[in-house]
Amino acid sequence: MNPNINPTADPEGRVADAVRGNWVDSRAPSFARPFLRLSRADRPIGTWLLLLPCWWGVGLAAAADPAGARWFDLWIVLGCAAGAFLMRGAGCTWNDITDRHIDASVARTRSRPLPSGQVSVRQALVWMAAQALLAFAILLTFPPQAVLLGIASLALVCIYPFAKRFTWWPQVFLGLAFNWGAMLAWVAHTGSLAWPPVLLYLAGIAWTLFYDTVYAHQDIEDDALIGVKSTARLFGAATPRWLLRFQIVAVALGVAAIVLALGTSLAEMIALIGLLGFSAHLTWQLRRLDIADPAVCMMLFRSNRDAGLIFAGALLLAALL
Repeated sequence: MNPNINPTADPEGRVADAVRGNWVDSRAPSFARPFLRLSRADRPIGTWLLLLPCWWGVGLAAAADPAGARWFDLWIVLGCAAGAFLMRGAGCTWNDITDRHIDASVARTRSRPLPSGQVSVRQALVWMAAQALLAFAILLTFPPQAVLLGIASLALVCIYPFAKRFTWWPQVFLGLAFNWGAMLAWVAHTGSLAWPPVLLYLAGIAWTLFYDTVYAHQDIEDDALIGVKSTARLFGAATPRWLLRFQIVAVALGVAAIVLALGTSLAEMIALIGLLGFSAHLTWQLRRLDIADPAVCMMLFRSNRDAGLIFAGALLLAALL
């Protein structure tokens, strides 16, 4: 028996918190499954949460452009989707390499490919590099300013896995990395940075603090035992009050970004209605929240795809007017 294989792992290599019956476990070739699991392809919510700020950025940029949307914006939408899938995979691979010993001590994560022995560290490093290079090839199709902005985000990706070791606010570092696309996609359309995408970026960070604090409550007991820090541990029973504050900040910054970019127009009205729908979804999450129930926390965390899509859909619609 391989001493590196976790004896409690699923015999088919399935990851504990993956969606049951996902395409990786049911349809992917068996040789590819450990690598796709390492990229979280069996748990697509992370790709959505990385992608949606990109769609916010290109939607707001096109809506603010007097010339309106362009055909190249369609490539920004599609290119960001492919890039989000690849960079989320590369980032998760890096995260799992750095966290492999911690993951082995946490019930929800010990079934991941590295702690369970499905993939070696060397294989993971090669897989990470392959994904990052493919994502970089897509980035090179964007304007030079966007390429430079994309390269600059790598520092945040590298730092994030270590944040929970030195700060109670690792969710801030996740937000800094995950919402970078709001600025990148704006720059891909306009060729330069401005205040509206920066405000949108900050709104996204507040949103990340909201959803990732909910997510972190799943592991709060294991995290306490092994000394991993998180906003969930920091806030404890006061989490709902903090989440409400993050919601208010996210919506206020979103309003500021829309008003500054669009002024008084039909596009502004549509964008604000979308932001209202986004806020309503966060309110629904707060009403359903039970921080003592990991299943509820996971369900609410995953539902943030819909919250972000409501806002993205409104911005993209505003761009088509």
